Amino acid sequence: MTHARNTKVMNRFDLTQRLVAKLTHEEAVIGGIGNTNFDLWAAGHRPQNFYMLGSMGLAFPIALGVALAQPNRRVFALEGDGSLLMQLGCLSTIATLAPKNLTMVVMDNGIYQITGSQPTPAAGHTDIVAVALASGLANSAWAADEEDFERLIEQSLSAAGPTLIGVRIDDKPGTGTTRRDPVQIRERFMHGLGVRQPL
Repeated sequence: MTHARNTKVMNRFDLTQRLVAKLTHEEAVIGGIGNTNFDLWAAGHRPQNFYMLGSMGLAFPIALGVALAQPNRRVFALEGDGSLLMQLGCLSTIATLAPKNLTMVVMDNGIYQITGSQPTPAAGHTDIVAVALASGLANSAWAADEEDFERLIEQSLSAAGPTLIGVRIDDKPGTGTTRRDPVQIRERFMHGLGVRQPL
């Protein structure tokens, strides 16, 4: 197993662009708060994208709900290390329910970037992929570099259970800013998933 310290430090926006480029079947993407969803917005706005506003640590739980509700749709969730540390218990729940259509990406730069770059426990003590493995998420791995990230994304598309991919990222700010209209975000996403007609 690759350890976080043996992986390349990559760029969140670049990785997000690489993921979005692979989306060809109306896959749902849940972007965690802050820079994670700023980059998702900038990488390619789609009605199947859900941009979270202020709900720290809930990208994976929300994605779990979408994956369970629409088992034939591939669901991706993008979350920062600080946010995931707020809700580590969700990993055990996801491992127990085991939706095979869920892929989780943890963008780990070891800081709470949006609030002032204070260090997170992941900066030196907590290996998030090791925590995921211990929680029962057997398909969990650190991406060694950009090509390995793309390989792990491709591999997750046919996995027999949920996948978690850890990526070490730099401290570059998010690209752009999400339009902060929660009703519009919700309505567009529900329309994108085929569960509501557009307003």
